[in-house]
Amino acid sequence: MLMLMVESADDTGIGKIELILDKIIIPSPRVSFCRRRLLDALWQSFNSCSSTVISGRAGMGKTTLALHFAELCRRDVAWYKVDAPETDLRIFLQYLIASIAAQRPAFGRGPLRSLLDTVRWDSPSNSELTLLAEAFVHELDCKLEPPLLIVIEDLHLVFDAEWLVPFFKRVLPLLPADVHMLITSRTMPPAPLWRMRSKQTLSVIDDDMLSFTRNEAVELFASYNLTHEQAAIAFDHSRGRPAALASLAATLHYNEMSDKGTAFTDVVRVT
Repeated sequence: MLMLMVESADDTGIGKIELILDKIIIPSPRVSFCRRRLLDALWQSFNSCSSTVISGRAGMGKTTLALHFAELCRRDVAWYKVDAPETDLRIFLQYLIASIAAQRPAFGRGPLRSLLDTVRWDSPSNSELTLLAEAFVHELDCKLEPPLLIVIEDLHLVFDAEWLVPFFKRVLPLLPADVHMLITSRTMPPAPLWRMRSKQTLSVIDDDMLSFTRNEAVELFASYNLTHEQAAIAFDHSRGRPAALASLAATLHYNEMSDKGTAFTDVVRVT
């Protein structure tokens, strides 16, 4: 596991934090199937909103969709995978800043860095959160840098943090036109953020949208040289859940290629 040491300008206030580098590197699972319907929805959000939330249960393909869009969006990509300990705003911001600085090396070295050393991290006030949010956005607004996609994966792990709503409620409407924030989550964001949908700040791709349609299941199975009938059985068994469908398709394809003779009904029963 790769580690990265981050520290403040004068080693006071925020102090030194050891970051896990793997959390701010774009993951690399192979994207083998294009879900045009969802990509079109992401492009629409990309062009009309400053941010997008992909919200769905485990196995609904949130990360895969985010990865596929990141490959296609023709922007630099800052990726940050959140874990539960990052309910501490100090740690959360250092990861987020480090992920952006990997694409924009000067980010976090201006007024934002000085501000980090003055915040009362044990209980930041609303005014401090507002200042942090505005300084964060100010440093993003750099016309000399290439456009940027910021992906925050699994933000639901810090939804209970008191700072989350005030910080993001200020950040999201102020994001520069050349910066888009894409958030993945297993649950819908807190209500004050969710309501930003009506202000054309936030777009949401939810669990229902992430589910495969019957036609998409047929297309997926066809990409494995499997039949319409096999896709229909798998779709009914999985209820359109992407991970289950992909697993069934890959398993059946493997069995047919290896000539093991495993019946498809047996594959469905044990998956």
